[in-house]
Amino acid sequence: MSQNRSSVEAVVQSYFDGLYEGDAEKLGTIFHPSADLRWVEKGELQVLTVPDWLDRVRKRASAKAEGKPREDFIVTIDRSDENTAFIKVRCQLPPRFFTDYLVAMKLADGWQIVSKSYRYDVRE
Repeated sequence: MSQNRSSVEAVVQSYFDGLYEGDAEKLGTIFHPSADLRWVEKGELQVLTVPDWLDRVRKRASAKAEGKPREDFIVTIDRSDENTAFIKVRCQLPPRFFTDYLVAMKLADGWQIVSKSYRYDVRE
């Protein structure tokens, strides 16, 4: 199981790097094309497809390019078997500070994120 944990952690590290660097191509390699992102805004569920999200990533300045601080870490990895992982992470793209819930599955080509739900706080 430790080999599998390290491969899940590698996907999460690519996720953190892609977010901070604003690298849509890197993010696109770790998200399954059918995945979506979900969050609540003003009491309403919002859903965004991964292709639409990657377009947004391409159009915004990266936290790295803006010299914003980086802090990201894995809170927990919960495994139900060798092919499924639920991962809670914290990361930031100031002024937004996120808690993300990622579901990853080991597919034919390796681990991919198949779902992301998140919340964030805005801080000064």
